[in-house]
Amino acid sequence: MKPGFLFLLCLLTALLAGCSDSDGGDVDVDAPAEFVFVEGTIAQAHAAMRSGTLSCEALVQGYIDRIEAYDRAGPELRSVISINPYALERASTLDARYADGGLTGPLHCVPVLLKDNFDTVDVYTTAGGLALETSQPPDDAFSVQGIVDAGGIVLGKANLDEFAFGFRGSSSVRGQVRNAYDPTKGPGGSSSGTGAAVAASLAMTGTGSDTGGSVRVPSSVEGLVGIRPSLRLVSQDGIVPLAASQDTAGPMCRTVEDCALMLDAMVGFDDGEYSNQREAFAYDSALIETADDYRTVTGVPETYTGYLDADGLDGARIAAIRPLFGDGEGDNAAVQAELMAAIERMRDAGATVDVLTEDDLAARNVSIDALTDFDSNSRYEFRQDLTAYLMSWSSAVDQHPRSFDAVEASGGYEARNEGTFAFYGAIGRAIENTDDDSEQAVAYRAAYERNLEERPAIVRNGLLRILDNRAGNDLNAQALGAPYDALLYPSVLSLAPELGDSPNAGSNNRLSPFSGFPALTMPAGMVDDPDPDTEGEPALPVGMELLAREFDEPTLIRLAYGYQQTSEPRAAPTFTPELATAEQDTADD
Repeated sequence: MKPGFLFLLCLLTALLAGCSDSDGGDVDVDAPAEFVFVEGTIAQAHAAMRSGTLSCEALVQGYIDRIEAYDRAGPELRSVISINPYALERASTLDARYADGGLTGPLHCVPVLLKDNFDTVDVYTTAGGLALETSQPPDDAFSVQGIVDAGGIVLGKANLDEFAFGFRGSSSVRGQVRNAYDPTKGPGGSSSGTGAAVAASLAMTGTGSDTGGSVRVPSSVEGLVGIRPSLRLVSQDGIVPLAASQDTAGPMCRTVEDCALMLDAMVGFDDGEYSNQREAFAYDSALIETADDYRTVTGVPETYTGYLDADGLDGARIAAIRPLFGDGEGDNAAVQAELMAAIERMRDAGATVDVLTEDDLAARNVSIDALTDFDSNSRYEFRQDLTAYLMSWSSAVDQHPRSFDAVEASGGYEARNEGTFAFYGAIGRAIENTDDDSEQAVAYRAAYERNLEERPAIVRNGLLRILDNRAGNDLNAQALGAPYDALLYPSVLSLAPELGDSPNAGSNNRLSPFSGFPALTMPAGMVDDPDPDTEGEPALPVGMELLAREFDEPTLIRLAYGYQQTSEPRAAPTFTPELATAEQDTADD
């Protein structure tokens, strides 16, 4: 059991004992707690177990039933690649342990759907590509092991934009994921399956990986809370890489409190070869070599749930970055309007929210274009990093390909990605072959070196000038007001796109990976699609992103929970109701 879990169990017990209903009245602690799958939370599941109305097996079977009803049939979301064949066996074991001693951890019997680029010993890890459809790593990813140690159950693997390439959300293994709110719309990506499945309550929580928006984009268009942690907070061991210097894993959930519990389980120091935690990310980021260094540098708390403050917005200071809000054209107008409404809700809850214009940023010596005018490192690192991952275990049993070149040659991916493999392959070879003195190869190596050496400092310093509210990098530079706790901007500039298209992410998604700072996306609210041809269609989520200083996830959780509790911005999808209700509706027809 990881340090702090006993404390968490005590905290959860206290929280459950003091729960109140949505009207503010005291809950009848003698009344049996019935678990409802649609929008069901970890605390609600544990309360039902304590009252004797829910077993772990019933919980896991209920989610499997929902996958069969809504992912394989019904709206056919195509969000789940595989179901863990040992999930029910694990549930039975946890039921026996619960009977002996109660909850086994903060995630006791929480069915978690993993993006299918997280290694698991029980289920193939395909990254969405047919080239890896029989790939079976020998152990769980470090973060997955943390989830299991906390009592969680790997329910299965979620579909994704194959190899985490983009925001469309389709793969050669399972096809195109559909949006849970409107199956004619796209789910974003690359963690598209996790986003759609968790939004539709096909799992209690999920995981995603984020290189340049892959947790935050699908979370935005699916109405979820998604956290891209600070670089190095979560080990990257056992996660199929896209760009090791930018990749990180994070939780995707329907509530802030469930994401806080997931983050507790996923963090921790990993001394393994592929953790990507020990190297300093930037000139001002301290080196991590030991578990003590990790605790000192990251300041990781006993539990992130300690920052679940319903009054978390009271007294908060937030800078809304107006140049990141979009051009106001098309459905971006609806996104902007909902973000401005969210700002007013924050102010009503006691927050100071300053809307900073381009002139305001110029006074802080910041240009948004200068912060975002860099390439993603995926183009420079994918070839080398994928090969290193595939070489990390023997192919004697599963016969998985052992290199990028082998994957590319196999053709085991969607035809639309042939050009991507060719592009990444050409750049990767130029980076690796320092004897290639062609003009193009030299330019690639120079651009990559600039990304590694200049980009972190430029982006971090620019963001810190805004957060610290000062005119220059010098700590003695003119203060333009009190510092801010976080920056705010739209996670995505558009609503969910038509199926097969990608949402308009703009350049907002780049700030967190280019700086290494943490970002949390959450629903600002729900809006009707402004397209007149879609009148009468379901409301769609609008996501807003909060960005804080390095390793300041606690502030993000405090602000997000305060907004969630005061604004209740999320609504459940209508296409995936409680199964009993769906069956009754069919009978009534």
